[in-house]
Amino acid sequence: MDIQYLLWLQELRNATGGIFDEFLNAVSKVAVDLMPFFPFFVFWCVDRKWGYRFLLTVGIGDLINGIIKLTVCAYRPWIRSDLIEPAGDSKVAATGYSFPSGHTTKATAIYGTCFAWQREKKKWLAVICGIMIALTGFSRNYLGVHTPQDVVVGFLVTLVIILLVGYSGKKINGDEGKLDILSLIGLLTVIGSLIYIMLKPYPMDYVDGVLLVDPVKMMNDTFKSCGEFAGFLAGSYVERHYIRYEIPEGAKNLPVLGFIGFLIVFAWKEYFAAATIVAAFGGHWGNFIARFIMWFFAVAVWPVVIKRYTRG
Repeated sequence: MDIQYLLWLQELRNATGGIFDEFLNAVSKVAVDLMPFFPFFVFWCVDRKWGYRFLLTVGIGDLINGIIKLTVCAYRPWIRSDLIEPAGDSKVAATGYSFPSGHTTKATAIYGTCFAWQREKKKWLAVICGIMIALTGFSRNYLGVHTPQDVVVGFLVTLVIILLVGYSGKKINGDEGKLDILSLIGLLTVIGSLIYIMLKPYPMDYVDGVLLVDPVKMMNDTFKSCGEFAGFLAGSYVERHYIRYEIPEGAKNLPVLGFIGFLIVFAWKEYFAAATIVAAFGGHWGNFIARFIMWFFAVAVWPVVIKRYTRG
């Protein structure tokens, strides 16, 4: 039934001349290409506590999504059925195995946390966030790159993460000792996850002597997730114990510094990381190191720069 649903959407795309393709493709791209930088800006310039909550939710969500993907090893819809033809270049961004949807996970983590943050303050913004979660999930089906179950599970798993992060934050209430213990558990989880994905068996299905899906390539995204979460854990430890960052509210150049920080991490992610670290260390450890550097920089390095250049 899942493939039949995608074929029905494909017929709808063809019948309407692909009029919605670019819009929904843009919705998908915004969720994974632009919105992941939003938590950094919140942390630097708006609300440190909620910035941490954003980053923790995204980090855990990406890590769990990667582990589930490499455990289930579900093939993409167009591999399961040669009748499926993804729209436009949406296939390019559809990396890794299919289940659950990484785009939906990322969108739910960011828009969902924003919903929790703003539901009492700016209800109109919370409503927009809810709409963006729904649109992003639907776009993955409409574009033909994910099945309905990929999207639903991606949403539900991340929703649970959002609730658990919120509940844990209230229980811990800034207790540094407990935060250090949880950071150590998180680091051990990253190490265990890396060992697991490197040692577990993967499906090796061939058609006409050609490997359908190369598991080595499928592991790249999860190495990124492990790297970013490890970078967050290390960065947050340094920030909490040595930097003790406080947002310099009222500083006139704070928005400018926030924008410069965004440009740096964006340029690193999109251009320099691949040309330097990934090129030197390969797709697995290169991606791990590159994402570790990016998240550590965002949490523990750029706050120092902001403190230095916003002093009265």
